[in-house]
Amino acid sequence: MSSLKYAATISALALLSKVSAHGIVSGIVANGAWQSGYDPSFVYQNPPPVVAGWSIPTDSDRGFVSDYTSADIICHKGAIPGGSYVQVAAGDSIDLQWTVWPESHHGPVIDYLAACGDDCTTVDKTQLLFNKIDEAGLNNGDPAPGNWASDDLIANNNTWTVTIPASIAPGKYVLRHEIIALHSAFDVGGAQNYPQCINLEVSGSGTDSLPDGTKGTELYTAEDPGIHISIYYPVLTSYIIPGPTLHDGSSPGSQPTTSVPPTSTTSSTSGVVAPTDASSSTTSSSASVEITASPTAPSAVVSHTEDSSSRSTTPVDSESTTTTSSTITVTTTVTSTEPEETDCPFESDPSPSPATDVSAAPTDIPSTPTESVVTSTAGTDSSSAPAPELSSTTPVSFTSTVTGRIGRPTKFICYIDDDEFTLSPA
Repeated sequence: MSSLKYAATISALALLSKVSAHGIVSGIVANGAWQSGYDPSFVYQNPPPVVAGWSIPTDSDRGFVSDYTSADIICHKGAIPGGSYVQVAAGDSIDLQWTVWPESHHGPVIDYLAACGDDCTTVDKTQLLFNKIDEAGLNNGDPAPGNWASDDLIANNNTWTVTIPASIAPGKYVLRHEIIALHSAFDVGGAQNYPQCINLEVSGSGTDSLPDGTKGTELYTAEDPGIHISIYYPVLTSYIIPGPTLHDGSSPGSQPTTSVPPTSTTSSTSGVVAPTDASSSTTSSSASVEITASPTAPSAVVSHTEDSSSRSTTPVDSESTTTTSSTITVTTTVTSTEPEETDCPFESDPSPSPATDVSAAPTDIPSTPTESVVTSTAGTDSSSAPAPELSSTTPVSFTSTVTGRIGRPTKFICYIDDDEFTLSPA
């Protein structure tokens, strides 16, 4: 082998090693409730969590699909129907949270919906008829390679919002969400498709049951103008989004282009399970927390404001210490971690049963389910009495509405430790 061929081979292998691992939809937010998507690492749990996201156990490298005639193009490599459903009303929106998306992988974001009869959990994916309900492609081609829908997703904290058309009839459907990376699409077969499927149960008063559509293996060909294209030269002035036309009642996708700084207000309530996640890089933010303990009732009220220049939905560790008094002001320094590429968040129980509800709201502070409990002394003047003494760490849960990713209600749990009243993750 000549030195030139050897160098080219090594360069190609190096490139493949860099792009072989990509993101997946690790979370779905509907009706203010977070639910876990599927993650290939679920195969190491016994039994694995039951989720609405379709299983892709053979996609351990989080790779792509490029054969448009293969059944893998429908919902990804070896996809198996999800075992549950995301509940959503026609006309409402769903947030699809990717673990990560490479900035270099520019391209369109497309969403399809297919009816699956009475049961999506056993449906034959090759028989699903998909209708395009959302699409977004090139925003601006100059300078090359341009600004794309994938860039909007990244700017929106790796989150894409899709609206279920109000005309959709109540029933069970498969949502096919897809990013097509065009960075190598100048060669035939160079486009990279990353489809993700999720079971939905739609409610409402619509009448369109989607009796027709296009099979997943017939959505694209390798020679489609939106599939075989160079995004580098010449500079693009337009782009034809691949696939069938938008279904009646649907509209092109429109996403926020900047992340929203997180703010939150909280009140006392019971806790819910929140996911944990791995991380590889860190940023810093600050927060202030004020806690008022009432000596006459077993409750606590917390107002929580947070200011940050960078926010991730990845849970982080935090710790704050104050002096003992009835009103406690805590100044917190939070170390926020954002993954280069992480696994899907899990519940605190590493092996949930199939009947376990894995829906949970991701927060900046991981938590486990518990009831709100505050020990206090009745009949004491809160303005002069010392803070209540706690014989052990007492869990107190707070519901927090966080404007993060693009803003959805979330929950977390704090602990008040004895002596130092330390707030710590559950």
